[in-house]
Amino acid sequence: MPTYDYRCDRCERTFEVRQRISEAPLTACDRCGGPIHRLLAPAPFILKGGGWYVTDYPSEGRKKGMEAEKKSGSEAATATSTTSGTDGAASSATSKSGGTSGDASAATASKSPSTTSS
Repeated sequence: MPTYDYRCDRCERTFEVRQRISEAPLTACDRCGGPIHRLLAPAPFILKGGGWYVTDYPSEGRKKGMEAEKKSGSEAATATSTTSGTDGAASSATSKSGGTSGDASAATASKSPSTTSS
């Protein structure tokens, strides 16, 4: 049942009354008998679920900006891995090929300079 706000013109009292939608609005104050009128009040409601925030349905410009951020983030990660040196590239290539840690250590050992005594 909805709640309606009423205001009395004579005693200037504001009060709430729970009424059915089908009921006629009240016309007289129950305290002083003066004329009353129904006030406009915002309907209480709760926004649940998705779609109520700016981030839920981004504009085209925001979508392009998010894609650009993803690309620049992946390019930065790629640049970091390629500038780390050949040892890092060899070990990452070995690990990507499904090799075990023993294979990675063997690849690193083969690249290390040999110390020979002459």
